[in-house]
Amino acid sequence: MGFQAIRSGPEVTPGARSVVRESVVAALPDGTSGGSTLTDPDVADHSALDRPWVTVVWDDPVNLMQYVAFIFQKLFGYSKARANELMMQVHTEGKAVVSSGDRDKMEADVRRLHTAGLWATMQRDG
Repeated sequence: MGFQAIRSGPEVTPGARSVVRESVVAALPDGTSGGSTLTDPDVADHSALDRPWVTVVWDDPVNLMQYVAFIFQKLFGYSKARANELMMQVHTEGKAVVSSGDRDKMEADVRRLHTAGLWATMQRDG
């Protein structure tokens, strides 16, 4: 029995970002495929790419709790009550998600928090 590689999906053009899936089809002696198709297992799951990024602020032994709440109000426009909730979450749980969105925005939020002296990172949500 022979095998034949078949390309499916969009054509790749220079500079374009796309994933080309390759499948292997078992060719029967009469030239038909026999109905079985194996998909390349290395193709990434696209649902993981749909998850937003989040900015996480971590507890530190340096900044006062009131200062952390103030920064949340100033940088993200949170109400005093919401900023205090997030600050208490950082204090009691060790971290809190303070913003979410696309990667570029989260990188900017992390830089702004670092400039204010807070310990922050970004990661995929979930």
